[in-house]
Amino acid sequence: MVELLLCSMLTIFPDFLFRRFVQGKRLGHEITLFSVWFELRWGITLCLILTLSLITTIFYFHPSTKAVTSVFRTVTILPETSGRVAETFVDINQRVEAGQPLFRLDSTEQEAAVETARRKIAEIEAAMVVAKSQLAEADGRIVQARGMLQQAVDEFQARTEVQKRSPGSVAERDVERVRVQVDTQQGALDAALASREAIVSEIAFKLPAQKASAEAALQEAEVDLKKTLVVAGTDGIVQQFALRPGDVVNPMLRPAGILVPERRVTGLLAGFGQIEAQVLKVGMIGEVTCIAKPWAIVPMVVTEVQNVIASGQVRPTDQLVDLQQFARPGTLTVILEPLYPGQLDDLPQGGNCIANAYTSNHAALADPDTGFWRAFGLHAIDTVGLVHAMILRIQALLLPIQTLVLGGH
Repeated sequence: MVELLLCSMLTIFPDFLFRRFVQGKRLGHEITLFSVWFELRWGITLCLILTLSLITTIFYFHPSTKAVTSVFRTVTILPETSGRVAETFVDINQRVEAGQPLFRLDSTEQEAAVETARRKIAEIEAAMVVAKSQLAEADGRIVQARGMLQQAVDEFQARTEVQKRSPGSVAERDVERVRVQVDTQQGALDAALASREAIVSEIAFKLPAQKASAEAALQEAEVDLKKTLVVAGTDGIVQQFALRPGDVVNPMLRPAGILVPERRVTGLLAGFGQIEAQVLKVGMIGEVTCIAKPWAIVPMVVTEVQNVIASGQVRPTDQLVDLQQFARPGTLTVILEPLYPGQLDDLPQGGNCIANAYTSNHAALADPDTGFWRAFGLHAIDTVGLVHAMILRIQALLLPIQTLVLGGH
């Protein structure tokens, strides 16, 4: 409507003045409701052409969109394990800090596992004490076996010496019996030494390995016990939290609630049409007006233009993708941030806005190599952005009326 009125002032209105004061035609006589088209056909035709050209120029070089939102993230409150709620510590809409307990699951099984692991460690430590006693006993057996072996060797040497000096004075059978006794005592010594080595290996390797395994099992049990206490991962406000003792929660099927992190709105996500992909650039100046900030225009700057469009994404599946699924064009995602810090601090997270982005040809106009007609066109493009700025301000003025009165609220 603004463009039509502006163009009519440059086409239809001069045409009417010419016919009224130059040709002498009068309203209600030569110029009537039925003769308007014939009398003002040149002005009406030029007005329509100029209006369409102006609207196309404005909306292409100074794009606008109503798909603007202050997107925010939420954190699902989920335990790492399934269980029955034993105790809750917070309520709905309560503000929490990072690390603050939210609720606790029944931990009877986990506590029993922790106690079992501790008893296993104590059992292994007792086995170490017993093994050290067995080592002392083995040392004593080695001393005893060495003494008996030495005694058998001495007796064997004595009988052998007597046999050499006086053959026949000692029965051959007695000498053989003493030799067998020496071999027996040597075997007993070897057995005592092997027994000691086994006990030393048990003390040095087996029991420490068992203790390490038991400590790992204790640590695992303690981790499982800690999982029964669910805490807040970040500062925020608890929403949709209706758990009560006795409820069963499952990380796959039944979440406990939602935690909305406390964040200030530092930027907006806007979705522009694909036709404006060549116009939208990082650094462009824009403006927004939001429903939650009526009658306010906030200057913005484009900080990022996403180089992909979500409607064209493909994920690997076991079925071929039909390209007709991509027939609906997606939007170009643009990130807008306030030109001056703090201007969106009072905007609620998730608020909807209307945004304009303005093309600026200041650098091209400042270039001395820019020709006259090109400079004239660039001046015209920058100038018509004023029309879009006026439209945005009219929208900001009418937005509360449309929402509260015409919208039926």
